[in-house]
Parts: sequence; structure tokens; C-alpha cells
Amino acid sequence: MLYTVGEMAKRLGVAPSTLRYYDKEGLMPFVERSGGGIRMFKDSDMEWLSIIECLKKTGMHIKEIKKFVDWCMEGDSTIEQRLELIDRQRDEVIKQLAQMKETLKTLNYKHWYYETAKAAGTCAIHKTLSDDDIPAEFRRVKEASKTPQA
Repeated sequence: MLYTVGEMAKRLGVAPSTLRYYDKEGLMPFVERSGGGIRMFKDSDMEWLSIIECLKKTGMHIKEIKKFVDWCMEGDSTIEQRLELIDRQRDEVIKQLAQMKETLKTLNYKHWYYETAKAAGTCAIHKTLSDDDIPAEFRRVKEASKTPQA
């Protein structure tokens, strides 16, 4: 089955302009065109577009994604380069996840902080709490944030 830019964009969950941009940047050499130059997407293009979107979501720059696509188009002689690129990006995502977990801990602490303040009617309640009054999972976060009024 063939799809238009709009139909494929909807299937992928992106704007049609995103696919046009990817094409302009050379990320879609696999997409066929009609005699009139209209892009004709096939079901098999979905896998390509999904990996492009995945790499984009990891923060990879378009130039590096293009390099990856080009290597894929070259064939098996570039397997090692592709593996190295994927491993580098995977390591970057692991770092991002660790950072996000720390961010979530801070947000959870602040949620508890403001829930406690709301129940007491004042943020001043936190000046009266002992360390034992603070849930154990937030004690380290409290020390790191040191912004009781924020």
C-alpha cells in the first residue's frame, strides 16, 4: 500500500512538515517518488522513519542521523560504524535517564514540601520539622536543594 506524506505523518505521529524536512535533509533516500515527484511511502518505510524518529528523540543531530542512514544504504561494510553510533547514543540516553531520575526525585520532594505546607497553611512549617519528620527518601534531596522557599 502507498501513503501520502500526510498519511505517513499521521501513522508516525509527526507533522507532515517534519517528513518534508527529513527529505530535504537527505534522511529518506529510500522513499520512492511518482513520475511527478510526489513522495510515495510504503509500509516498509515506516521502520526507517521510526528509527529516524527514535534517534531524533535521543537528541541526535540531523547530520549524524543522515550519516547513519547513509551507512545503512551502503550496506554491510558499515555495520561497525553503525554499531558504534548506536552505542554512543545509547550511552547518552542512559546518562539522560539518570539525570531525569534525579530531577524526578527533586520534583517529588517539592511535591511533598508543598503538600505539607498546604496542609499547615504555611511554608514555615518546614522550619519546625525535624529530620525524622521528613520522609527518608527526601532527606538527601532536601540537603541537595537547600531552597526551602522555592
